[in-house]
Amino acid sequence: MDLAGDRPRTVVSGGATELAVMWGGFPLVGAGLGWLLAATTGWLARLPWVPFGDLVEWLDRLPEPQATAGAVVVGVLGGLVVAGIGTAERLIVTVDAAQVRLRRADQDRAVARADARVVFLADKHLVLLDADEAELVRESTDLPAAKLAAAFRAHGWGWADDDPHRSAYRLWVPDLPGLPAGADALLRARERAVERDRRDDARELRRELGLLGVVLRDEGKRQYWRLTARALASGPEQPTSAEREPDGR
Repeated sequence: MDLAGDRPRTVVSGGATELAVMWGGFPLVGAGLGWLLAATTGWLARLPWVPFGDLVEWLDRLPEPQATAGAVVVGVLGGLVVAGIGTAERLIVTVDAAQVRLRRADQDRAVARADARVVFLADKHLVLLDADEAELVRESTDLPAAKLAAAFRAHGWGWADDDPHRSAYRLWVPDLPGLPAGADALLRARERAVERDRRDDARELRRELGLLGVVLRDEGKRQYWRLTARALASGPEQPTSAEREPDGR
């Protein structure tokens, strides 16, 4: 535990070990794969089912030791790229009695403790719910649950060992009753985005559904949903007069 001004805080991250593994390990693995490719191009070129056969044959014709050295360099560069992506995506969680700060290379977000009712880790996502049981935060992370739990509990946050609303989720199928107006169309669009692995679109559609009071949980490519307390209190929206049949029903 260290200090931020006068306020004690706890930082949870992969630390220096994680960075050492990424920046040291991935380039080494890449170098090994490059050497292995250079050493086996002659054998691979004789296999008719190997993908990129023309490229493999071209590599096999390159002179040695330049071919092996080039393959190793390319492998190292590939490992460095992977390490850079991993560093950018790693989540750093800083918790104190007043707020939690969530940092990645492309974002830095703070959430006040007064706005969060419960915190938990589910399906490798750190989730914060507000008083209406809606999601304030959902961040993917590989940080250990024990370290996160200890950090939040040490500063008085409400930590749960699992999603307290897990039993409330229902499997979504098209035209299922009980959803707010417009939610079914968004769920259809998100189903297509998930199937096509368009993660940014799926994430944005999750946010749009959250504005309607719909909270999602994914299992593979299946979507499960529940309503927030506010959405349950207001009930499903009724069709407008323009949407009703001509006889007014």
